[in-house]
Amino acid sequence: MRHDLVSLKLFVAVAECGNLTRAAEREHLAVSAISKRVAELEDLVGVPLLQRNPRGVSLTPAGQSLLHHARQMLALVDRMDAELGEFAGGVKGHIRLYSVASALTQFLPEEVESFLSRYPGVRVSLQEHTGKAVVAAVADGSADLGVVSDQTPTPGLSALPYHEDRLMIGVPVGHPLSRRESIRFADALDYAFVGPHADSSIARLMADGAKACGKALEQRVLASSFDAMCRLVQTRLGITLLPEGVLAPHVEAGRIAMVKLAESWAQRRMLVVVRDPDQLSPITRTLIEHLQQAPLTPPEGT
Repeated sequence: MRHDLVSLKLFVAVAECGNLTRAAEREHLAVSAISKRVAELEDLVGVPLLQRNPRGVSLTPAGQSLLHHARQMLALVDRMDAELGEFAGGVKGHIRLYSVASALTQFLPEEVESFLSRYPGVRVSLQEHTGKAVVAAVADGSADLGVVSDQTPTPGLSALPYHEDRLMIGVPVGHPLSRRESIRFADALDYAFVGPHADSSIARLMADGAKACGKALEQRVLASSFDAMCRLVQTRLGITLLPEGVLAPHVEAGRIAMVKLAESWAQRRMLVVVRDPDQLSPITRTLIEHLQQAPLTPPEGT
């Protein structure tokens, strides 16, 4: 079964407009031309795709399925055209990288920068998302690769080891917990938290940790960014749970204090996830190798 991209595009227009006339106006074609293309599609698949009614058209179950796949195909073609156009303009590759905030605020930007300094003709589109959204984007092809923590489920994807990080408790300077070298999460639950947004993997860890302790988790304030969470802790609105690399600059500046969390789940591994390693472009494989080697490279001056 061979499909014509023009016919698929016109079918999508009909589905979105719900009316042949409006679809024809949108696509600057005659209604008869649109109708002919849809009829050809129905002949090709062997089932009706549209239900005609006095006010327009609606999709049959087969039409709904075709609409879903047609949108994906057309979006893929658009991305292909855009990337090929970049090659014509001198770009030697385009990589779409999605990452959770923990990696994006600690080590990923510097490692992407060092990669681009070696491959200046490559363009990397780097976006921050929740772990769940990163996995979904890699699975549906919106992203070439993603970075998530090992607590994020990655069904159907290949996961490669990357960095490790540790979650710590951040508290206001002078807070009773600041005098402790290490605490259990149950000790921290005696105080109100500044929490992350609900879709964050850290939010899920906090909820699971509280459940395991048999204690309530009080979140006085929720914030959408790590910097905002640290600022709220500084102003004594609560304590928080964040990666050590995020808290460290605020601790060094004397704005907040940091306490080690004794739970084993506080030690996390970051993963690079891909849909199919065998289908990656050579430059994407090179980026992954660069990211995996970066944690093994000692910082300058050590």
